[in-house]
Amino acid sequence: NMGAAQLIDPDLFDAAAFDRDAARTKTPLALYKETLRRSREYLLSQFHAGYPVKTLVDNEARLVDELITRAWHQNVSAAGMALVAVGGYGRGELHPASDIDILILVPPRMPAGGKRDLEQFVRFLWDIGLEVGHSVRSAAVCAKEAKADITVATNLMEARLLCGEESLFNEMVKATGPSKIWPARKFFEAKLQEQIARHHKHEDTEHRLEPNVKDSPGGLRDIQMIGWVAKRHFGTQRFHELVDHGFLTEREYQTLNNGRQFLWHVRFALHALTGRREDRLLFDHQRSIAKTLGYDTDDNRGVEQFMRMYHRTVRDLSRLNEMLLQHFEEAILFARRKEKIRQINSRFQTRNDFIEVRHKGIFRRYPFALLEMFLLIQQNDRIKGVRATTIRLIRESLELIDEKFRNDLRNKSLFLEIIRQPHWVGHELRRMHRYGVLGAYLPEFARIEGLMQFDLFHAYTVDEHILFVVRNMRRLGMEEFAQTYRLGNRVLQAVPKQELLYLAGIFHDIAKGRGGDHSTLGSTDAYEFCRRHGLPEFDCKLVSWLVDKHLLMSKTAQREDINDPDVVTRFAAAVGDIMHLNYLYLLTVADISGTNPNLWNSWKDALMAELYHKTLSALRRGLENPIDKEDRIREIKEATLALFEKKEQKSLGAAMIWAEMGDDYFIRYSPDEIAWHTRAIAAVQDSKLPLVLVREMTQRGGTEIFIYMRDHDNIFSRSTRALDRLGLNIVDARIITSANGYTLDTFIVLEKDGEPVRGRERKKEITDLIRQELSDLDKPARRVTRLKSRTMKHFPIPTRVRFTPDERNGRTIMEVVATDRPGFLSAIGMALEFCGVRLQGAKIATYGERVEDVFFVTDRDNHMISDDIKMECLQRSIIDSLAPPA
Repeated sequence: NMGAAQLIDPDLFDAAAFDRDAARTKTPLALYKETLRRSREYLLSQFHAGYPVKTLVDNEARLVDELITRAWHQNVSAAGMALVAVGGYGRGELHPASDIDILILVPPRMPAGGKRDLEQFVRFLWDIGLEVGHSVRSAAVCAKEAKADITVATNLMEARLLCGEESLFNEMVKATGPSKIWPARKFFEAKLQEQIARHHKHEDTEHRLEPNVKDSPGGLRDIQMIGWVAKRHFGTQRFHELVDHGFLTEREYQTLNNGRQFLWHVRFALHALTGRREDRLLFDHQRSIAKTLGYDTDDNRGVEQFMRMYHRTVRDLSRLNEMLLQHFEEAILFARRKEKIRQINSRFQTRNDFIEVRHKGIFRRYPFALLEMFLLIQQNDRIKGVRATTIRLIRESLELIDEKFRNDLRNKSLFLEIIRQPHWVGHELRRMHRYGVLGAYLPEFARIEGLMQFDLFHAYTVDEHILFVVRNMRRLGMEEFAQTYRLGNRVLQAVPKQELLYLAGIFHDIAKGRGGDHSTLGSTDAYEFCRRHGLPEFDCKLVSWLVDKHLLMSKTAQREDINDPDVVTRFAAAVGDIMHLNYLYLLTVADISGTNPNLWNSWKDALMAELYHKTLSALRRGLENPIDKEDRIREIKEATLALFEKKEQKSLGAAMIWAEMGDDYFIRYSPDEIAWHTRAIAAVQDSKLPLVLVREMTQRGGTEIFIYMRDHDNIFSRSTRALDRLGLNIVDARIITSANGYTLDTFIVLEKDGEPVRGRERKKEITDLIRQELSDLDKPARRVTRLKSRTMKHFPIPTRVRFTPDERNGRTIMEVVATDRPGFLSAIGMALEFCGVRLQGAKIATYGERVEDVFFVTDRDNHMISDDIKMECLQRSIIDSLAPPA
């Protein structure tokens, strides 16, 4: 019994006492269950008392060894078989809810009674509370399956004999060893592809805000990957042997070991907290884990500090993983190849297409080479990466990047040259970040490394977000992203200096976490940086302005009525000229799509493009010549009529229909939409109302739902209720009431995945449910009671309702800030019903868990609300209707 031969803490498991009790009892199952429960409680108490986590994962494995081997002897009487621990259990590392993988080795012919014994054994393990994954194989079958599946081969590499026939175990080890299957070269290549695919599933970033401790880049699986490859090639059993092989320095070994201990601690805490194998560090758990690990969690700062430590740890582990795998590549793949060495200049050369310094003293002698290297990679497509020895040298040389280094003209020129390159700007900034160079050169950037914002809007840490934004700026000009950024490609070609855009991207969020307005603070940093780097004053001011105004365009488009010429004129005045508009548009698009992978969609694309084009027209016309409202309406009507054939113009009676619509209708709808509405209204009889139409994809970038019927105060709340029940995300609402008492409501919606509605069946489902909801508007409305997302409960935002008069348009602007929840708009609609308030339009803006919606409302006579009692009624009703159910 190899597993049980080691000494074990008697408080965890008292072997003598257990064996004594087992000999006496007639109910061994109860004894095993109680022992397992008590022992695990003891382990948890040790964890909370601060015992080293390595001791705990070792002890959990030893405990399972003790119980599982005794269960084997008790249940299996047939001879000639072996019980083997594999996978993580084979390594002797178990967390509270880890998989317990066992292999039962059998000879080619199953011993008499063996099948019955094994079934009884496995059932017994499950009954006592050990969730085992088991397989029953011969050594030959192990070899066959391992040859076909590298996951099986990897599991068997970690095999450890617990008890039984040792010769069978030795036969299996030999049959699955590198001399028989998966030689080191093939094993390394397959595991490398496996890691690349796994990283890709996690967007190739360590810096998600809900990372997977095991599988995300820089996680425990990356550490295991190093161990598997080293074991397959070198036969190493411990990481410290990599120091002996010259692949790690002692300091790097400590970083690797400390990182593993930290991640083990987090994973142990996750399993202990959830009572299951939970490896995702979800928002639900982050505060509890932070508290368990000793962070003050009275506010969000403790959680953010803990997550910052997490992100810094996994970044260090990612870098070590990169270095070691490259070492292995050289030792395993290139060992027999003749090395290809090409000199680049007097400081650098490539070895097998990886760049390296020509001797160890290069950075000491030529500190500027710390930046030059990244520029050389950008300029040479053949360079595949940086040699591990050079990565190590960079890390050891970071102290050279001091104030003198930053003020050296050569270094300032090199950094700007990196930013000015036509290729790989984002890629090399990311590499500079990973190696620590970017934070050393830009101390402001170092301050936001690993900084998270504890909310649902920002999917990445601040530093990672900034790097994604710069990457997106490059993508705006690439053909393969032309459908994602339809306007961006053309606008990018119009900006004279793309490096100014990249600099604005680097600095736009660099002042997060300092307190104060990060846009203002960041614009000062950006201006000082540009001045220090010798940029012309105009360029310095442009970059600074972009950082200061980087939220202006998205806020205007998402929170104001851009159909209102005054809103467009005001935005155009703030922008000033077409060049500033072009730069701001590109920064806005890159920022939105770099904040959250689900944030940029066809709707956002169309919305930003609409504001861009309207502003462009205003700037070309001249701000001193604002468009006349009557001219605008006349243009819209003429453009709409041009969409009809001459016969159709007469038969439709468009002029009669339009006479009832009011001016606002023609300001807020496009000719294409008005033509669509007019045809439908002309063809429908009152008895067939409500008219509900659905267009899958529109110029506005989403699916358009049009409702036409006799006016009624409850239409909005019932329509939004139906759309919520359908799982549709409402991104825009426009409400028009005609002079003859009809309402024309338009909703732009997207499916939950951010895509427009697709398919005839889905359109019919939408139409039918809306008509059903609108069939009896006088019945009391029911609140939507669908459960809100698990993540929302961690981010409660007090509901705030604010009113602003809009005298020019004869309406009141109502802003609602609150926590998102199912049925949000329907709840607003019910409050409007109750207080006798009419909705004229809405701007829907959701930032993760935070809703910032703007509603344009009037009283029942379509006048601006001036009654304080009505406003108080509305405020209280909205707050009450959005309160969580008791």
